[in-house]
Amino acid sequence: MPAFVRQLVKETEKRVSSFFKGGRGGASDGEQRGQGEKEEVIPSPYLDRPVLDKLTEEGCARWGLTYALGSMQGWRANMEDFHNCVPQLGGELAEWSFFAVFDGHAGSTVAQYCSQHLLGHILGTGGVGPEDNPEKVKGAIIEGFMQTDKHLHSVARREGWERGGTTVVSTLLSPYYIYFGNCGDSRAVLCRSGQVCFSTEDHKPYSPLEKERIESAGGSVSLQRINGSLAVSRALGDFSYKGAENRTPSQQMVSPEPEVCVVERSPMDEFLVLACDGVWDTISNEELCAFVHNRLQVCTDLRDVCTQVIDLCLYKGSLDNISIILLCFPGAPQLSAEALHQEAELEDLLESKVAEIYDELSASGEEPDLLSVLTVLASTVIPGLPPGGGIQSKRNCIISAYYHQRETHNPAVPNALGSS
Repeated sequence: MPAFVRQLVKETEKRVSSFFKGGRGGASDGEQRGQGEKEEVIPSPYLDRPVLDKLTEEGCARWGLTYALGSMQGWRANMEDFHNCVPQLGGELAEWSFFAVFDGHAGSTVAQYCSQHLLGHILGTGGVGPEDNPEKVKGAIIEGFMQTDKHLHSVARREGWERGGTTVVSTLLSPYYIYFGNCGDSRAVLCRSGQVCFSTEDHKPYSPLEKERIESAGGSVSLQRINGSLAVSRALGDFSYKGAENRTPSQQMVSPEPEVCVVERSPMDEFLVLACDGVWDTISNEELCAFVHNRLQVCTDLRDVCTQVIDLCLYKGSLDNISIILLCFPGAPQLSAEALHQEAELEDLLESKVAEIYDELSASGEEPDLLSVLTVLASTVIPGLPPGGGIQSKRNCIISAYYHQRETHNPAVPNALGSS
């Protein structure tokens, strides 16, 4: 991103975000923060402006898998997401891969610990082998989660970790199967032949079976949370919710047992997404599948696709940390000359629309600011926007076009935004 766009983002972030969020988290959040500051009760979990720096990673496996990771702190006061990307397990499991996203809460310690130890505990069960027996592998994943939680409890008592937990969504890829291990409300989505083929189910306290377990363990569900506090019903850690006597670990208010699903691989598999709820809070499975499918036809760098998903979620209103792992199979969409042509036409159209709006506002005696231009643009019919993305997905193009107009109309003050 050019330096002037970075500076523009820095100076206008709160206003632009309020526009794209349509008021979500706007005035009410600000009022809550203001009250909190006045009463000096609890520090806000949100920042005045988001941290936009992104961590990216990419890699591949020799059997044809390519992957990329993108993560960003966003509006949260702290970054609590971690991940683990192992495209090749090695040895007799050289054709196997493991990927996972860990979304921590009440601190990052548990998420970091689990990101370093979960895979080892799964492999340590001995159930994952070249024979690729689905029942054995499923059992190994479940036991690996349970053992991780057990060892974590010992470490937590020794180190004095009183709070904190993490959700986990993971996938173990074999030559024949895709194994999904999900514990909490992060989510995995598999796209096949351009459509959502499979997705994991979120573990929320208000889900009937989860609520039944919570209440049987002595808890309650209010405000869609356990005891009015914790928003997930399965997680590693969170040991203050795991103290019910005469109940197994999987029968506690918060269960560490993952839901494990197996999907047979297909030549039609295109890509698989693992992401924390900072993504799923703002975009549906189908929207994300459509958006990524479209982006893969115009982007050769998977890290760029991840970055675009993160930006899209941010400007659709996500207030959380945002992390995504994108796994592309040999059948993933490829660069398309037609799609590239359509993308170029769309960006030309957006630039011309911004110029028209800028000129119209200027002619009426106004000094066009970015928010005014965006407001008019939002009510304009724009054909050809990326499916699943909408106007938010072209936000960087719009900002660049706006700033170009600003420089054209005010050549004497090109760095006005950088003065503060």
